[in-house]
Amino acid sequence: SCREQPIFSTRAHVFQIDPATKRNWIPASKHALTVSYFYDATRNVYRIISVGGTKAIINSTITPNMTFTKTSQKFGQWADSRANTVYGLGFASEQHLSQFAEKFQEVKEAARLAREKSQDKTELTNPALNITSHQVLPSPIISSNGPGEDKLFRSQSADVEITTEKERLKKMFSEGSVSEVQWEAEFFSLQDNNNKLVAALHEANANVDQWKKQLAAYQEETETLRQRVAELESQGAHDSSSENNKEELSQTLEELELLIKAKDEEIQMLKSQKCGRWEAEGEREEMLQKLQELETHNAELERRLHLAEQTLAETLAEREKIQNEVTKVAEIMDVKIFELSEIRQGLAKLVES
Repeated sequence: SCREQPIFSTRAHVFQIDPATKRNWIPASKHALTVSYFYDATRNVYRIISVGGTKAIINSTITPNMTFTKTSQKFGQWADSRANTVYGLGFASEQHLSQFAEKFQEVKEAARLAREKSQDKTELTNPALNITSHQVLPSPIISSNGPGEDKLFRSQSADVEITTEKERLKKMFSEGSVSEVQWEAEFFSLQDNNNKLVAALHEANANVDQWKKQLAAYQEETETLRQRVAELESQGAHDSSSENNKEELSQTLEELELLIKAKDEEIQMLKSQKCGRWEAEGEREEMLQKLQELETHNAELERRLHLAEQTLAETLAEREKIQNEVTKVAEIMDVKIFELSEIRQGLAKLVES
């Protein structure tokens, strides 16, 4: 009403205590609201009022026994026994909380002095313009255009202040102003949602680019593995030729063993028959020379047999090594192909979404 004049205004998020648990806070609105101190000159009463839409969220009359408590750097609360609830306010900064708490203390002191004057029947004609230094000065009026953007305005006289505040209150409580505030809140909410969607889109695009780079890297690595498999397959073909050589070497070894065995038998036979057959010195020397040749040939055959066995062992070891390497590369390719298929499925789902 016109008899009440605002003396301080700020913006804060309004909460009320849960009546069931008396512990949890229930938010009174989704956005910060204007919270104001009002002075009723007719009844000499101070109130804290906050309106959300067309509904009064806070309508608390200040009494001398009330206490405003700071529970954190940006949150404060007070209990209202008449309303049977506890109000909580969340501010944008610690400075706003301190200003509201100081004003609460001033209004509380002013309410106490007003009660004492009312009891002593010594009220002044206009207590709103003649309060002591401990009372709330009506001249400083703080209005907020939004969270974190509070501005201070000081009137030059009480008449100018009253006229300005009357016009502001009429506009605030008019239906057009309420509708404008609602549309403004809806606009900021839509703008915030749009910013979130744009950020999510940018993040999705960045993820797509990263997946494309990873896919290209996997494709390049897969191509390298394919080339390596081709090389190993060519080595496998070469290994098949080595297998043929191994069979030839095995056959040659068998022939050499048979030949060595036959030569040994011939040497033994010659040794057993040399005494009886050597009748002359010439024949003896010839037989000794033949025997030496046979022994030399036998040693050469044994050397060739040893080399063949060594070559066969090296060939088998090399073949086993190549087979192990082919197995490892095949396993790596299976893993990379599986990861590549998963990335392609992810990209397909992303494109569909």
